[in-house]
Amino acid sequence: MEKVLLQRAETPGYTGSLADYEAHGGYQGLVKALREYTPDQLIEVVKKSGLRGRGGAGFPAGMKWGFIPKAPGPKYLCCNADESEPGTFKDRQLIEQDPHQLIEGILIACYAVGIPTAYIYCRGEFAHGARVLIRALDEARAKGYVGRNILGSGANIEVHLHRGAGAYICGEETGLIESLEGKRGQPRLKPPFPAVEGLYRKPTVVNNVETLSNLPHIVLRGAEWFAGIGTPKSTGPRLFSVSGHVRRPGNYELPINVSLRELIFTHAGGMRDGRRLKAVIPGGSSAPVLTDQHLDVTMDFEALAAAGTMGGSGGVIVMDETTCMARVAEIVSRFYAHESCGQCTQCREGTAWLHKILARIERGGGRPGDLETILDACDNMKGKTICVLSDAAAMPIESYLKYFRDEFEQHIRERACPLRGVADF
Repeated sequence: MEKVLLQRAETPGYTGSLADYEAHGGYQGLVKALREYTPDQLIEVVKKSGLRGRGGAGFPAGMKWGFIPKAPGPKYLCCNADESEPGTFKDRQLIEQDPHQLIEGILIACYAVGIPTAYIYCRGEFAHGARVLIRALDEARAKGYVGRNILGSGANIEVHLHRGAGAYICGEETGLIESLEGKRGQPRLKPPFPAVEGLYRKPTVVNNVETLSNLPHIVLRGAEWFAGIGTPKSTGPRLFSVSGHVRRPGNYELPINVSLRELIFTHAGGMRDGRRLKAVIPGGSSAPVLTDQHLDVTMDFEALAAAGTMGGSGGVIVMDETTCMARVAEIVSRFYAHESCGQCTQCREGTAWLHKILARIERGGGRPGDLETILDACDNMKGKTICVLSDAAAMPIESYLKYFRDEFEQHIRERACPLRGVADF
């Protein structure tokens, strides 16, 4: 498939400057949107394209926009650039190498929904990316793409950059909004949803970097072109961040329904050192794991759900036969215990207990009944909290025990790692 989002970024000599972006057709999508479409028509184009959110939940973007009230008054757009899901690094490349593509997508979304003010919430660790975005915004503002009366259309859209402070929970849309308002980044109870009561208690659209970056291409090439890639329910290309025990880790732009086998063995070069694939996390650390029996599963939302997992943020973590899954569980549980905001009891206590038990098993102190205790804790953590961090901590651990329970039992029985001396994780 021809590159879409990465086409310019992977062109030799491309710098990401405004001049380079315009030379490669940049901002023509915005020009077309302003001149040829009313806002309502533009929302319909995005609905027909089938574009779904690329940040985790996969919610249809056009439908989300349609929830914003038409009544006059302040409205906001928040671009979620807080890419903190372990195993995911696609948004970082889009921000650092082609920032104007994102800015153009933000402007198109704002015009479609009637939003005068947008904020890019950038992950705190993305220091270089923040500098790139500030420079790009200054260029776009000086050229008349951002600000008042954009390109003589009468549209007034301002875009601001806000840097986070390095909290995973601020990737959750209402946690992001709370942080943007200057408060502690803790998710809000829903409803009301951000489309009704978001930033500063006003209607707000929250979209991911990759989602917004698709918009200039949809406007220029049409909804039918985008919908023709993938499946009827999961359309378009998608960026997959492949890491772990593969020969060629990196970001790969492919049809969203590419198979796991093709992604790993054709594009990422197959397993490193000729070893056997043992496990693969298909959508960032919060996604339940798959095994070598799932290689023919495709990466669209429906196929992954049918396989008992999810596409999440597109972070594909590949693990070979030397990987100790008990150690993987300890590392993953440690991350979520650290990143829980502590607001909900099930999450605050559950993540801490999961890590405590898994760390003890990994150290050789496992006890009979530990695995049942872990599963009982996971069951009590899912679907009972304000946001899904608690679910994100429980679901992968359940999946590790589902497919690799014998490995955990051997850990407990032998009071040591069965892969000692060969484990590579």
